[in-house]
Amino acid sequence: MPEDTIKVNYSGAVNAALRRVLAEVPETLLYGEDLAKPGGVHGVTRGLWKEFGDRVFDTPISESAILGSAVGAAMMGRRPIVEIMWADFFLVAMDQMVNQAANVRYVSEGRLKAPLVVRTQQGDSPGSCAQHSQNLEALFLHVPGLRVAMPSNPQDAYDIIVSAVHCDDPVVVIDNRTLYFGEKQEIVTGRPPAPVGGSHVRRTGEAATVVTWGAITHRVLEAADRLAAGSTPVTVIETPWLNPFDTDAVIESVERTGGRLAVVHEANTTGGFGAEVIARVAEAGVLRGRPVRIGVPDSRIPAAPELAAALIPSGDRIAGELGRLVSAG
Repeated sequence: MPEDTIKVNYSGAVNAALRRVLAEVPETLLYGEDLAKPGGVHGVTRGLWKEFGDRVFDTPISESAILGSAVGAAMMGRRPIVEIMWADFFLVAMDQMVNQAANVRYVSEGRLKAPLVVRTQQGDSPGSCAQHSQNLEALFLHVPGLRVAMPSNPQDAYDIIVSAVHCDDPVVVIDNRTLYFGEKQEIVTGRPPAPVGGSHVRRTGEAATVVTWGAITHRVLEAADRLAAGSTPVTVIETPWLNPFDTDAVIESVERTGGRLAVVHEANTTGGFGAEVIARVAEAGVLRGRPVRIGVPDSRIPAAPELAAALIPSGDRIAGELGRLVSAG
């Protein structure tokens, strides 16, 4: 596929990536609930059924059947891309991911693999309620054998889908629904698939290192810009790939920024992946002073937008906590 530049929003980038892999990789299948003819609950897969026929199809409402069939298809040489409508619905089919997909390569002594991609979305949006707003990435990151990615912008959304389909491990790609219909941006398409993993330095500064991923990255950047305007520039590292995680880049940055580290995520703080990031940096011996975890309190997410907004870290809260981290030395 020749390299090109297109202007799309986040959902358009995902759609373009899916169209590319369906065209380039004949082993791919794309299926899930309301994904084909309706075009997906958020319209992300619109038009792909008409273009690729029976390789794109709708399924019954059975997450266990969707994931179980994907594991079997992957073991037999296909590269299925399946959609779990909300990450919360993943929980009824965790056996298929934890006990089956993640174990295929190990229990077959490397004779088989499960190159499947599971697309899902999570996070708060107005009125999404407690059963449609959980941030569950830490559950998947606790399972050896699963790759996990959480992009925050159209370019990464496109690149990660392409890389995930070419990966021989099962990959969980987690979107945030609030990103789907954001501003259109120019992205580069047609580049060769990149290996999974890697991070981005989104801002540079010597005062501290801030690590983040997913939709809350945009609030972190807002806070970083505010601090920079006040002569307290921080380095912001976005890690769209959480497994494999770019530990080396984070350690190097923390060492360069005086041993000061903050991690920001939309998931609740207890047991969140931020604790693992801090532990890895602490084990490297480069922390100086108290690291900071910024996340949601250990609470269910309420349906009322005003109450939900009070729980999810805002740009003001992030800037305030980063300011205190820096001033504490």
